Amino acid sequence: MLGAVIGDIVGSIYEFNNHRSKAFELFGEGADFTDDTVLTIAVADVLLHDKAPARTLAEWCWRYPGRGYGGRFAAWLEGRELAPYDSFGNGAAMRVSPAGFLASSLDEALSMARRVTEVTHNHPEGLKGAAATAHAIFLARQGTNAGEIRVAVESAYGYDLSMTVDQIRPGYRFNETCQETVPQALVCALGATGFEDAIRNAISIGGDSDTVAAIAGPVAEARFGIPNDIATAALSRLPAEMRSVLEKLYAKAGAALPGA
Repeated sequence: MLGAVIGDIVGSIYEFNNHRSKAFELFGEGADFTDDTVLTIAVADVLLHDKAPARTLAEWCWRYPGRGYGGRFAAWLEGRELAPYDSFGNGAAMRVSPAGFLASSLDEALSMARRVTEVTHNHPEGLKGAAATAHAIFLARQGTNAGEIRVAVESAYGYDLSMTVDQIRPGYRFNETCQETVPQALVCALGATGFEDAIRNAISIGGDSDTVAAIAGPVAEARFGIPNDIATAALSRLPAEMRSVLEKLYAKAGAALPGA
């Protein structure tokens, strides 16, 4: 799950200023957490403490305004009715990683993913994007290799994961839908040689950089772990209450928080 936060922070300065190369300073000047991190922490809070998903997501966002919330989601926050709005935006996938990390079975991972997604992104493509991401994370945690994860996700969700990062990069453009973000992010994670390489892959294809990297990051974390220096650099950019949620989530998952 910290992998999602790292992807978000690293990608935050490239979302509207794409960098189509793997050569860049990992934590560039001005890199900071965005809505992707706020909502990932909120999802962890929901699953750790069995809280009401919609209300908890909103409360975290109200505490951290101005973090780049998407237009329809921002309207959802302002309306305070907190009803689902048939979204298939990639926010469904960028925030779902705690489900993949906390679950003790694939069924539980998918159930958790649906619970925290359907309160906003109840469109079939939104639900699918969240499920596919949680599915990939869960399989990676079990030691499933990249090829087998690719086959499982393609079979279950119909995504085409046959492309390579180099094939995606030239023609990829900014897109905020699950259908045009999740497959590309998974390719970045599954085609990587390590955690940092996955983040660099995700930034290098352009598009909605922070969110692509926030989806790829936790899959890569489950595959490779996170180098201590990268984890520490990300944690230093988070408020204490967010670090506390992360510590509780890793403890619940029976793991140590990287970089802590």
